[in-house]
Amino acid sequence: MISLNGTPVNIPSRLTIETAAALFKAKLLPVNDTPLVIDLGNIEVVDSAAVSLLLVWLREAQRDHIKLCFANTPKNLLSLARLYGVVDMLPLCGNDHTQPINHLT
Repeated sequence: MISLNGTPVNIPSRLTIETAAALFKAKLLPVNDTPLVIDLGNIEVVDSAAVSLLLVWLREAQRDHIKLCFANTPKNLLSLARLYGVVDMLPLCGNDHTQPINHLT
C-alpha cells in the first residue's frame, strides 16, 4: 500500500512489467490535504509499464480528488512519456524537468 507519512513515496529501481504489477494494486492514501509526492528518483530501468503505472495513479488521484506529483522523474522515464505523447499530462515536481501541479484540484 502506498501512503504518505510525511515523506515522499519511494519506488524501486526497476519499474518494468515484472515489478509494476504489484504497484498497480497499490492505493494512493494521502495524509490530510497534503499533496502525495511519489519519488521516482531511485528508478534506473523502465519500460512502457512504468508510464502506464503513472497514468493509472494519476487517474486514481483525479478520481479521488488527491493532489499528486511525481518527483525526481528520471530522463529515461520522461523520454518514454514523451514518446507516448503523455509527458504533459504528468504532474511533475522536485526536479529540473518540473511543471506545476495544475490539473488536480
